[in-house]
Amino acid sequence: MGPHLLTSCLCTEQRLRSTKFQDWCASLGEGRGHIHRKVWEYCFICEALEERGLLSSATKGLGFAVGEEPLSSLFASRGVDILATDLPAEEAQKIGWVDTGEHASGMAILNKRNLCDPKVFSERVEFQSCDMNNIPQAFDEKFDFVWSACAFEHLGSIRHGQEFVYNSIKCLKPGGIALHTTEYNISSKTDTLDNEGTVIFRQCDIQAIIDTLLRQGHAVEMDWDEGDGPADQFVDVAPYVHNPHLKLQIGKYITTSIGLIIRKHN
Repeated sequence: MGPHLLTSCLCTEQRLRSTKFQDWCASLGEGRGHIHRKVWEYCFICEALEERGLLSSATKGLGFAVGEEPLSSLFASRGVDILATDLPAEEAQKIGWVDTGEHASGMAILNKRNLCDPKVFSERVEFQSCDMNNIPQAFDEKFDFVWSACAFEHLGSIRHGQEFVYNSIKCLKPGGIALHTTEYNISSKTDTLDNEGTVIFRQCDIQAIIDTLLRQGHAVEMDWDEGDGPADQFVDVAPYVHNPHLKLQIGKYITTSIGLIIRKHN
């Protein structure tokens, strides 16, 4: 991926405490010093796009399962044209995402942190329902970048999550960038959760995604470092304290976040 410093990687304390990521924390309205994997995911996506010159008025981005995340608003403030998508409301209600604030029911919720001037936001951002298991062909090759933040583990199975990643690449223009974060299994390379409301990807599942993408001619670089800072050693267990919250226990598994950066072939 050329001279870029950030590659596909795992969530670590060192990366989140870096000056670049902490600057993104401030820009996102998160405040500095919140050591949380969701904050890391947002910073990871922002920094990857910034390094690749994609946060500008010349670009168009597509967000999947945006929920109430602040990224659409921040990107619009930088001049990017955004299509933000989420499940149809009735489907999200069945799953319970509406009640937990994990679903975007419309435009207003996407700028609730007021990261973008309301007039600019209304000009730059559109919202559309989209099922990640059935991405419309109308999205094909329309976008300079696409992203999802901890979403494709909720598609019903590991296989469905993998297929989503491959299908999201179709939405990119040649040379475009896909950024996806998801659940990663720290505690086992063999056993995991699959065919559940939330699945947990093992190293072999992520490697299978990377191998498939490479065979298709796309570019991916991976750093498997799990981190060795104090917050990396702490496992948050229910009821979660959320600071630090880089690694947590789901069922019998310890998980963290992993981020993928994929460049579509030209």
